[in-house]
Amino acid sequence: MSALIILTICSLLLIAYLFDLSASKTKIPSVVLLLLLGWGVKQITMVAGISLPDLTPILPGLGTIGLVLIVLEGSLELELKKSKIAIVRKSFIGAFLSMLVLAFAIAVILFKFKGYPLEQSLINAIPFSVISSAIAIPSVRSSQESIREFAVYESSLSDILGVLFFNFMTINTVIDLNAFGNFGLQILVMFVISLATTVGLSLFLSKVDHHIRFIPIILVILLVYETTHELKLPSLIFIMIFGLFLGNLEKLSQYKWTRHFRPEVLDKEINKFREFVSEISFLVRALFFMLFGYLIKSSDILNLRSLSWALIIVSLIFLIRAIQLKISSLPLRPLLFIAPRGLITILLVLSIPAAQQIPLINYSLMIQVVVLTSLIMMAGLMFSSVKKE
Repeated sequence: MSALIILTICSLLLIAYLFDLSASKTKIPSVVLLLLLGWGVKQITMVAGISLPDLTPILPGLGTIGLVLIVLEGSLELELKKSKIAIVRKSFIGAFLSMLVLAFAIAVILFKFKGYPLEQSLINAIPFSVISSAIAIPSVRSSQESIREFAVYESSLSDILGVLFFNFMTINTVIDLNAFGNFGLQILVMFVISLATTVGLSLFLSKVDHHIRFIPIILVILLVYETTHELKLPSLIFIMIFGLFLGNLEKLSQYKWTRHFRPEVLDKEINKFREFVSEISFLVRALFFMLFGYLIKSSDILNLRSLSWALIIVSLIFLIRAIQLKISSLPLRPLLFIAPRGLITILLVLSIPAAQQIPLINYSLMIQVVVLTSLIMMAGLMFSSVKKE
């Protein structure tokens, strides 16, 4: 039995690797194929009469590790230059304003037409207002540099801002000046923790000569992330700061204090670390989306009760995104279509406190929105590619 499990997992991961290789040619996001692969495996096990234990509890933990690695991978690729200020500003404003407008639009609709309390509606709407970096970043890997950079910045910032907004709403029962003061203090504390941990890990990477260096760093990153997350601190800020610092160390070498990090040694190690993060990120992402696809039921996708609401949410996503891109003077194609919901949406929906859950925001609705936005992104990328050629 153990041999069968090993053979199956290895075969599925190799198929996932082929999906990743072919994505730049076919313009089909590997995530869509991974979901289909997981769903297909489920159908095979049902036909063959193979019973497996409930794998649902594994999903949140695997998703958290995937989120950390994907944001880290994206931030390691970002360059801090004066020439990038404009794109960073546009991506931040776009991610922040579109998230707020979309979350409040969905909340108002739930409030007006279903009669749910506005604050409860907003908490349930936030997960659908966040762009998934886990899907967006791998999908634009073969796009032109300006499109790729904007998508990486926007989706990473959207993840961070979405988690901040969600935590703020779920922690504070009363929204007043005191709540905003505590929120600002939490961000300040997180910055201090992020800087201290970043300096410590960078020194470790530059000075330790042991042949095993990257695994301890990843473990410390996960420990810091999960600990600060449990303390209700904006933990994704740490991932972004750490990745940006390592990815741009050569630009900071003009400052004397960076000599302690031995930039000439650390630069080589950073390149190796970047490759290591990229490979382990692929592994965790593939496992997560295959597992998610395996857990999808056909009845969830074809649930007509939630499908109408899914179509409303998806329509709002792309309407607000089109307005955002027009205001920011950014090209509609292909950026309009790069607004998938995925890993972060799943994690936030599963994290909604029981007392704040709305029956309408269920597993079926979540799956339908994730699948629809991924398919629209796929079609948009393929169409934009044909038009360009």
